[in-house]
Amino acid sequence: MNTEYTPILISAAASIPSFPIGEPEETDTDTRLLDAAHQAICGKFPRMHSFLVVRSGRLIYEKYYNNYHPASLNDLRSATKSFMSILTGIAISRGEMQELDHPVWNQICKFAPNRPDPLWSTITLRQLLTMTSGLYWQTGSKLGEKFIHRFHRSQSWAKFILRLPVQEDLLGKFIYRSPDSHMLSILLTEHTGISAFEYARFHLFGPLGIQHAGWSTCSEGHTTGHIGLSLTSRDMAKFGLMCLRGGTWKDRCIVPGAWLQESWTPRSQPYYSYGRYGYQWWTDTEKGVDFIYAHGHGGQQIILIPELDAVVVFTADSKVSRFRNPRQLLGSYVLPAMKMSRQGK
Repeated sequence: MNTEYTPILISAAASIPSFPIGEPEETDTDTRLLDAAHQAICGKFPRMHSFLVVRSGRLIYEKYYNNYHPASLNDLRSATKSFMSILTGIAISRGEMQELDHPVWNQICKFAPNRPDPLWSTITLRQLLTMTSGLYWQTGSKLGEKFIHRFHRSQSWAKFILRLPVQEDLLGKFIYRSPDSHMLSILLTEHTGISAFEYARFHLFGPLGIQHAGWSTCSEGHTTGHIGLSLTSRDMAKFGLMCLRGGTWKDRCIVPGAWLQESWTPRSQPYYSYGRYGYQWWTDTEKGVDFIYAHGHGGQQIILIPELDAVVVFTADSKVSRFRNPRQLLGSYVLPAMKMSRQGK
């Protein structure tokens, strides 16, 4: 049963999230270059839904396309994975999940089919977070996963994952693999007794003031850990700003800053044009500037730029087979808008 597009909502009523507003010039950012990015979107990105820039804690640029608006929910696709990383970090900090290098088998063995691969008992939480579990999987250069639709059509997602053979020679090596991320959601529920969505409502969305959101479930009732989260663009930016601020929001620590730094430490070799992978986050460099980002199919991105104290959000149509990656706008317009003004050019 594929419940990919039937999210459970926090609120069925659309609402516009509040956010401190500023002007680009107030943060020493070149408006003309941001306007040029907007024009490029209008001309070359026909499926774009939103483009937001936050700098110095204020929303300084906000554009919507294709009848989307500040109250619209966006399907984050695989950008959902970065939220699972944050929820895992919160649960560990609260003493509600196991240590990173402890095998996860005892928490999930009840879902196992007969005669599972014996190496399954060695897989750790850290390996799931870093997609180094060694589970048999095939992923292409555009992050297309050969078996993903078979996974989604299976009657039991947990059993599907636990039937996957473990390739001993690939244990500890990165392969982009969505089942690893869904297993994080299963483990969170097994440890805490509630779904990942409910856990997020209590410990992430609630403290951030996120009141309008959705997250899909699989047929077994687990929140989908690899896809399925829906948020407004402003709430995506709010999440990004909380992370940029070291895990704090309005003087409240939501996730430890040490977890964020550990999550953003690259743990893979460069993967095509996406960069390197940490704990469900990508890291890369553009125009000499390091950044961290959550990425989802279609062009859903939350980009954190610590050096420039900025968060950039892109959202677009997720129901596409091919798409133009909005990241190119970062290098062509957004970073120059901040760097040029900073350098007094």
